Amino acid sequence: MEREQIEMDVVFVGAGPANLSGALHLSRLVRQHNEAVAEGRSQGRPLGEIEIGVIEKGASVGAHILSGAVMDPRALSELMPDFIEQGAPLESPVNEDEFLYLTKTRAIKSPITPPPLKNHGYFVVSLNRLTAWLGEKCEESGVNIFPEFPGAEMLYDERDCVIGVRTGDKGIDREGKRRANFEPGVDLLAKVTVLGEGPRGSLVKQLSQRLNLNEGREPQVYSLGLKELWELPDDRYPAGRVSHTLGYPSDAKTYGGGWIYGMQNRILNIGYVIGLDYRDPLLDPHAEFQRFKQHPFVARLLEGGKMIRYGAKAIAAGGFYAMPQLYSDGVLLVGDCAGFLNSQRLKGIHTAIKSGMLAAETIFEALLAGDFSARQLRRYEQLVEESWIMPELRRVRNFHAGFKRGRWLGLANAGLQFVTRGRHWGLFDRSGAEPGHLALKKLADYGYHGDDIKQRYGDLRFDGKLTFNKVTDVYHAAVAHDEDQPAHLHVLDTNICATRCAEEFGNPCQRFCPAAVYEMVDDGADGKRRLQINFSNCVHCKTCDIMDPYQIINWVTPEGGGGPGYKNM
Repeated sequence: MEREQIEMDVVFVGAGPANLSGALHLSRLVRQHNEAVAEGRSQGRPLGEIEIGVIEKGASVGAHILSGAVMDPRALSELMPDFIEQGAPLESPVNEDEFLYLTKTRAIKSPITPPPLKNHGYFVVSLNRLTAWLGEKCEESGVNIFPEFPGAEMLYDERDCVIGVRTGDKGIDREGKRRANFEPGVDLLAKVTVLGEGPRGSLVKQLSQRLNLNEGREPQVYSLGLKELWELPDDRYPAGRVSHTLGYPSDAKTYGGGWIYGMQNRILNIGYVIGLDYRDPLLDPHAEFQRFKQHPFVARLLEGGKMIRYGAKAIAAGGFYAMPQLYSDGVLLVGDCAGFLNSQRLKGIHTAIKSGMLAAETIFEALLAGDFSARQLRRYEQLVEESWIMPELRRVRNFHAGFKRGRWLGLANAGLQFVTRGRHWGLFDRSGAEPGHLALKKLADYGYHGDDIKQRYGDLRFDGKLTFNKVTDVYHAAVAHDEDQPAHLHVLDTNICATRCAEEFGNPCQRFCPAAVYEMVDDGADGKRRLQINFSNCVHCKTCDIMDPYQIINWVTPEGGGGPGYKNM
């Protein structure tokens, strides 16, 4: 197949805060340099017109962006010191913090807010709106942004140097045949390709396997965040109030906790995080979130309100030891796909923005040198080490590992981490680190037998007022995929689903997916069951790719523009 080739200088894959900040910063560096040379203030050579492009799989910039979010403004103020004057869409400064421990019936407020969860000086934001605003700033600066163009495949030369990215084909039907509107993907050739796909990026996954970028690193571990926006009937929870919870409904062996943030116009941002290294094969993160809302404290808060938005997203929580190699020939990794999240503070926007800026500075130096090799781009790793990112991540490097031994030892470890600036204490070392899906126990090993598979959530009812089933929530995520296209969720051996997985784990894909994508259905009169993939429900959270116990699910990008349509999320 002949494909159009477009030559650019730099291509950023994914229009998230890291890549948009990087593209904006790079365009400014180039412009300032060219002006300085023209005015005789610099002895260097002008770079001329540098073509910078950002491709995005969503229908618009921000459509697939989801976060809590309370933003530490440190990096944004470095990128744009007057971001408030320039109209950054901030919901509210944080005016009030509280930390609650939930039993089944009570909410016990801590007299002291843990230091990592103190948010005064920060802002409650809609990351979806903030990202869209950064996209506008990029376009004003001359950056080309191409929504509905997913990065489907990395391009390499004969020496395995990255030379660009191929976008996905359009107009292929569910049988894999070309429709009348078929358009082949485009090969975007670039001196440097920057991957900012978020957690578990499909291109980063390909790249890491081919170039061994995870060699010598611990496996990345993830959490899943589920979120709803509620419209309240009054001002019972003011904008700028921030609550974090621990305890109910998670058991003491499962990493999990909730958040409640007040936004403008009586909108409540509420969500729950589950560590994707849980053990119980019957656990359902979406059901846990619905139970969280049934807690008397939360239910009273939501009484009389209306749920208006839903979303879910994986969170890369492995931290310092799980970060891959950040560079190779012709390529850099930024943001969540590089593991820059501070899981103790529940914050990654500031580190994502800063990583994008440092990538831009690295690329600027490479453009001046005319060298885009790994030796030159290793400068990125040096800049990250010299910045405030690495000291922050080192201080929390053993945070998540402590929770492998349960909630209480995990909390004890978190306190020690704060005092010792990240050093572990015997019980909390990281020996034997493994991917989270390996923690999932088989039904028999966890003590389940017979009809137990129906019992964990047997008393959970979806009333359509406070609690909602997955299909209803997916509707509120504004998910849209053209159903006449190949499924973007590739199950490499469906026979496993109907046999081994059913017997050993009870088909956990039906539970860990927060969007009702996977369903075991009857396959004829012989009583056999088969896997049905409702890919049009997919909210692009990547949980299935992460949590499948056999690692036979491969998430790839669907046709451009498909997926959730997040708004004010």
